[in-house]
Amino acid sequence: MSVTESPLDLNVRGMYFSGTGTTETIVLAVAEAISREEGFLRAPDINFTPPAARGQEYRFGQQDLVIFGVPVIAGRVPNVLLPFLNTLEGGGALAVPVVLYGNRNFDDALIELRNILEERGFHTVAGAAFIGEHSFSRILAAGRPDKDDIAKAEEFAKAAAGKIRALVKKAEENAETAAKAAGSGAAGIEEELNAALAAAGPVAVDGEDPIRPYYIPRDRKGNHINILKVKPKLDESKCTKCGICVEACPMGSIKPEAPGVVDGICIKCCGCEKKCPEGALYFDDPGYLYHKEELELGYPDRKEPKLFL
Repeated sequence: MSVTESPLDLNVRGMYFSGTGTTETIVLAVAEAISREEGFLRAPDINFTPPAARGQEYRFGQQDLVIFGVPVIAGRVPNVLLPFLNTLEGGGALAVPVVLYGNRNFDDALIELRNILEERGFHTVAGAAFIGEHSFSRILAAGRPDKDDIAKAEEFAKAAAGKIRALVKKAEENAETAAKAAGSGAAGIEEELNAALAAAGPVAVDGEDPIRPYYIPRDRKGNHINILKVKPKLDESKCTKCGICVEACPMGSIKPEAPGVVDGICIKCCGCEKKCPEGALYFDDPGYLYHKEELELGYPDRKEPKLFL
């Protein structure tokens, strides 16, 4: 690539895991807003929520900008996603890690996602933690992300695009200077851009490193509430066997021959419960219900997104 050729236009795509659609909403809002900026092109998104999508290989390169989003589960990146995330090949692509949490806290999820992307060969240039309606609740952060969240996502996107353009411009200037010093009319800028990205380093985000253990729900006496094996139950009198829950389950734990029956891993994303048009799926585990109510009582105030550039 000569100095007369721009390393932009970058291909902007969203890549996300989203059980109830809240992470998807934010990731796509950021991707769409960045792609409206000069020097960025919209590329097809990658939804790796369905199990089959996580069986594919994904490789990227220096012309890619990936807005990469996951929900927060127990203050971390969902551990069921780690084997898949460790197959990604960044290839020097730019990335914006985004996490979405249910109004309690994102703890170390964002720094963990940033670290994973960096280890997989991406350059993280910005990051964000947004809020969505909690998967367990229809009260906690109800209706979020809302219009204000989307507006903040678009502002964040514009700022991230500006930062990227500044990095590219600096790389172009350095390449031009190097070409003139060498008496050549053309020079590649890839090395200069990589140097600029390396100098900038991974985007600084909130969280601790080493990463802390997963958040453990407790009762008011400090006793651990174990909900790992809790699954939704089915009210067969309401179930029409429409199959929506089968498609909604990101773990493939609801089979077409038995809609509504969760017979495999359940990560409590609650996509099946919230998307069921008949309200046929429900939770009745006492520990789960206690934890849900404690969250609703303990975190009623509106949290705002945290943005890192």
